[in-house]
Amino acid sequence: MRTKSKSGRVFELPSDQEESDINKGIAGDPDTRELTDEEFHRLRPLGRPKAEVTKERITIRLSPEVVEQFRATGSGWQTRMDRALQEYLKTHTQSEVERLG
Repeated sequence: MRTKSKSGRVFELPSDQEESDINKGIAGDPDTRELTDEEFHRLRPLGRPKAEVTKERITIRLSPEVVEQFRATGSGWQTRMDRALQEYLKTHTQSEVERLG
């Protein structure tokens, strides 16, 4: 059976027969067992926790020199680029930014 997640990912769920075969396999394996509802609810989600303030994903074209310079600073270079732009905006007016274009 095909189903769609909240994020739009499409995936296949096992048929009733496949589900039955899986459960028989679990029951027949002494090294595994199905989690209880309580154990299942105690599991932590995978991945990084959701940030309070999220950033917007965009596509941007930058000169190779700018990208090279920031990438050379190592992991976290995009965050440092964001901070550099934030600092720039603190010291320049909207009209100064518009004149750059």
